[in-house]
Amino acid sequence: MIPERTGGVPTFTPWPWSRSYAPRMAEDSAAGLGPSDQGPYRERLRVGRSLFIPLDEVEWRATTSGGPGGQHANRANTRVEVRFDVLASSSLGPRQRARLLQRIGPVVRASAGENRSQARNRQVALDRLVSRLADGLRNERVRRPSAPTKGSKERRLADKRSRAEIKRGRTRPGPDD
Repeated sequence: MIPERTGGVPTFTPWPWSRSYAPRMAEDSAAGLGPSDQGPYRERLRVGRSLFIPLDEVEWRATTSGGPGGQHANRANTRVEVRFDVLASSSLGPRQRARLLQRIGPVVRASAGENRSQARNRQVALDRLVSRLADGLRNERVRRPSAPTKGSKERRLADKRSRAEIKRGRTRPGPDD
């Protein structure tokens, strides 16, 4: 917010770019949701087309973020760590659980501490958790070998001929040349 002086009394007007969020914030406050519940993650995480994880299964931990920054960085708990237990989750199917256990392990963690706001760090940490889970659940397509096409064979042979011609031109000239 930008402080402005009007008649000796400081008033605050919102930043110009925060006006786009005003309708959503008004809807959220009317619904009784706090500022930490705003955004794309209200009561569950959407990992893929068919997987939704309730936020009850996600554990949160807020700590002080390290590094320089004076009192704010040393005193405020703005760094957020998010933890998801794959073994104890009731929202995962057996194949999904097996794939996550094989690729990631029994516990998936994500943390964020780059921002000064804990609410923003919570959203960043949830984004990272969702992307890590989505990468772990992704099906990789099996490559089936195929025969080279006629065009690729012709290009390869033409390239071989041109390289041979270049190398032939590097030889020393003979006595008759």
